[in-house]
Amino acid sequence: MLKETDKRLALQAYEKVLDLILSGEAQPGDLLNERRLAEHLDMSRTPVRDALLMLEGEGLLVRQGKRGLQIKQMRIEDYMDALQIRTFLEPEVARMAAMDLEEGALDDLAATLKQLVERAATGQARIERDEVRGVDEQLHGLIADAAGNQQLSSIIRMLRRQTQIFDLKRLPERLEDTCREHLAIIDALNSRRGDDAAAAMRTHLDKVRASIVARLVKS
Repeated sequence: MLKETDKRLALQAYEKVLDLILSGEAQPGDLLNERRLAEHLDMSRTPVRDALLMLEGEGLLVRQGKRGLQIKQMRIEDYMDALQIRTFLEPEVARMAAMDLEEGALDDLAATLKQLVERAATGQARIERDEVRGVDEQLHGLIADAAGNQQLSSIIRMLRRQTQIFDLKRLPERLEDTCREHLAIIDALNSRRGDDAAAAMRTHLDKVRASIVARLVKS
């Protein structure tokens, strides 16, 4: 059993490795070498090893015998399956969260989203994928945690990880639309309108799915 210090270091390593994956610095199909990874992260090998085991447990890494752990290559079928399950779960979680979110918990996220939308609308600067990814991660995470069901929150985070590691180049750019859909979710949550929050979340996920289907039809 890991001591508290070991747990903290393992979680730090987990977040760093996960960021390498989600940022695209480490690509699906890449083999992760524990020693080189520890050197890159400037950490000892033990917490890195623990982090890799955690990511393997979440299904993000796949063991390839003696070759080590490989970042999972998500097929479009895997992505759509995970997205479908999210569409079943997350609207109901948003409904639950509407009753339990702390006052003002989403204010900073709402302000950031409004700035991004305004910036894009006025032509000041384009919205960057990493900006939206950061807000997206915070919003969906806060909603999942606010529902008050740890197992449900863990399931949603795992499903989100699986959709997040899908090859981003194969997904349509809909960054401004995503920001507007997130603002609609936040508006319903801040007003404690559970049904509207569920509907806004479902609309958001349905539009993500529709955009991917449209991309596949064109390709």
